[in-house]
Amino acid sequence: MAEIVCLHESKDILGEGPIWNELENKLYWCDNLRPCIHRFDPATREVKTWPMPEEVGSLVFRKKDGKIVAGMKSGFAFIDLDSGKIEHIVNAEPYTNNCLNDGKADRSGRYWCGTINRDLKTNNAALYRLDPDLTCHKMDSGVIASNGIAFSPDDKTMYFSDSRAATVWAYDLNIESGAISNKRVFIENTKVDGATVDTEGNYWCAHVHDWHIGQHDPKGRVIRRIRMPVRQPTMCTFGGENFDVLYVTSTCNFLQPGEAETQPLAGALFAIYDVGAIGCAEPRFAG
Repeated sequence: MAEIVCLHESKDILGEGPIWNELENKLYWCDNLRPCIHRFDPATREVKTWPMPEEVGSLVFRKKDGKIVAGMKSGFAFIDLDSGKIEHIVNAEPYTNNCLNDGKADRSGRYWCGTINRDLKTNNAALYRLDPDLTCHKMDSGVIASNGIAFSPDDKTMYFSDSRAATVWAYDLNIESGAISNKRVFIENTKVDGATVDTEGNYWCAHVHDWHIGQHDPKGRVIRRIRMPVRQPTMCTFGGENFDVLYVTSTCNFLQPGEAETQPLAGALFAIYDVGAIGCAEPRFAG
């Protein structure tokens, strides 16, 4: 039986982007709407928080110096938490009010990140790829809320969801060139937020608004659903020294009247132990 533990009652308005730093043995994540980056140390249970000047949708680490690359309201940026310096790289959508949202690096060191339209209705958001040479490429479009990015362990498939369209797609991925093709429906009629993949190729995702973390096999079929103590889990990632702990962020942004009293842990950070799966270290950005 999986064991769910609340690690930190952070009351995040929109907790997102959890990512395990295997060199530090610490977990990072962000609050998108109370802009900040958190870091949790499992050894001490200490949480450190760095306020940010604008929304942060996701983050990855750089290969060369371990600093952060983030998808922010104003575009892609390098962040040095020690100095507080933010170096803007490129704004993928300078003429919209969209924000960069969910993102992951692939094993060739590219950072894939999609945008979200804050009205959660208009499908003018898109999927982008930031290459190590810092060029930015639009890879797909017609999206409302980009989420669910993950890569199969054999580097042949990329997953991407539009949580407002309640659809996850799979694409064939050419890991050498960064091209994607053969877009097809992987999961439908399910609002999937953030996601990750285990070593067996199963897709683990937050069923936002539906209380559950779902485990789907490589064909998209549900293997397992783990019920969370909050209705709106937002993203999951594997971490811990053996990558056998599933960390889960959540939000209190969409609580209905009366739900705050029945879900006091909304917006908290959770760990799920004994899930029976092992994850992989997240790749780092090569730029």
